[in-house]
Formats: sequence, C-alpha cells, structure tokens
Amino acid sequence: MIQSRVRVFANSFAFLLSISLFLHESSCSDSTHPNSIISPAKVKQISWKPRAFVYEGLLTEEECDHLISLAKSELKRSAVADNLSGKSKLSEVRTSSGMFIKKAKDPIVAGIEDKIAAWTFLPKENGEDIQILRYEHGQKYDPHYDYFSDKVNIARGGHRIATVLMYLTDVVKGGETVFPSAEEPPHRRAPVMDNDLSDCAKKGIAVKPRRGDALLFFSLLPNAIPDPMSLHAGCPVIEGEKWSATKWIHVDSFDKILGGADGKCVDQNASCERWAALGECTKNPEYMVGSTEIPGYCRRSCKVC
Repeated sequence: MIQSRVRVFANSFAFLLSISLFLHESSCSDSTHPNSIISPAKVKQISWKPRAFVYEGLLTEEECDHLISLAKSELKRSAVADNLSGKSKLSEVRTSSGMFIKKAKDPIVAGIEDKIAAWTFLPKENGEDIQILRYEHGQKYDPHYDYFSDKVNIARGGHRIATVLMYLTDVVKGGETVFPSAEEPPHRRAPVMDNDLSDCAKKGIAVKPRRGDALLFFSLLPNAIPDPMSLHAGCPVIEGEKWSATKWIHVDSFDKILGGADGKCVDQNASCERWAALGECTKNPEYMVGSTEIPGYCRRSCKVC
C-alpha cells in the first residue's frame, strides 16, 4: 500500500512538472520520440477537482480513422461492472456498443499508446487495452466512477488512477462528457457557449467531443483515495454519431503475472482464446482472470500467467 501511494504521489508530481519537462525534452530529444510529438501548448485545464485536462489534437485524422476501422466489425453491446461482485452485466445505465483493441496490435496503435504514456507520465504496462465505443442517437452512459468498488477488478493492477478518453469523431449535438460534481478552476479559459451544449452537459463542467481531442482525468486523489468528484457521464447523442477510444490506467502494472494456486498456466474452457480476442479479459475479469485467491478460467489466453 505504501509503495502504491508513493507511486501515485510521484506520478502526480511528474504530471505537474510536465510542461517544463516537455519543453526541455523537445529541444534535446530525437524528433521521432513520442515526447517530441507532445505539445504542452495544446493542453488546457478543465478542472482541478477532479484533476481534468484536454489535449487538443492528440490523435491525427489517420489514427482516428484507423481505430474506427479496427472496431467496426467487432462491436457488441457495452456492459458495466457490478459494484459488489465485479461481474460484467448489461444495464440501461450504459447503452453504447464497443470492443477492445489489444496493446500494440499494430504500429499505429502502439504509437497512440506511446503518446498517452508520454503525456500522462504513466507506464504503458499500467494501462488496459484500448476500448472503442460507438454511441448512436439517444445512447449515453449515466453518471459513474471509473474506480472499482469490488475486490475482483482491483486484483489486477489495483485501482484505476486515470482515464484518457479520446474523441474519434465530431458530434453535431450532445455526446459531451460531463462532470456533475466538479469545481470550476478560477483561471479556466472561456467555456463553450451554453448554446453549444446539451441540457445534460449544462449540469456540470463539460467537454464537447471534437475529433482528435483527448480528455485526461484522475479517479484517485494524490493520496490514493478515490476522488468522489471524478463522477462523470456521457451525455446522450442528440444529432450525429459519437466514436471514442478509452485507455484506463491503473496504479500498478496491468500486465503483471498473477500466480495461481497450483502454479499452472492453463485455460479451462476451449473458447477462452476466442473470448480473450473479443475483450472478455477486461469486460468479465472475474470469470476470465479471477484473483490471487480464486484464479479465473482463461488465465493463459488473458496472458496473466
């Protein structure tokens, strides 16, 4: 616990110093290094409670199109994690469709992950696979937290400390990400005009989806305690269609090997490999991965042993 808190403090401190570090590295790093692609001038603070920032144009047009093309044929109804059991379940709270893209699936995906790590100062191994989501007319995600309340989902990598939400398309109306409990910073730049926001977005500090932009917010406070002000929602899409890509980042390595009780690394179901390819390792971790006390049924395909 102490080591995890030290890591959280260190990462938070590093983030606060990011502007000066990036300015220094951009002058002495090779132009192909991810740090040289990151421009602190494109980052704006949205809120300090919770800590939330927008990077304008983190993704290129090519990267946005590539992620959408990878996802189109694999989409299925999105699920949520049960607060008590940790099991994945369908709910009217979340009505989008989505899928997961494995880490470093191809050079473009690997490059996006490099940029996320360079911007956030958080290790790539602490991140989950990228989740691609599509919201059609009327679809939304009601207010929720990205940190977990159950023991199953924190067995691998601990709590989610941060979320990077990348917008892959513009949305004509609606589809904003809103923080209903957030406090507006005193020196925030001029907000989006109210006429541009949906009624849902006016209930807090909101970010309007713009193709290529990325929203970074922290779900934990610097002392590793969950931040209740990180409550957020995806407003209903009123006009157009919303595509997004989410990278959840944990306090510890999400790739760390979890040891089973018998020391064996096997799948216990013939369909494990196919399920893993569909993203079930992340969506249904209780069955697929399990915990140190109760190993899951598809640990080999989920690459946790």
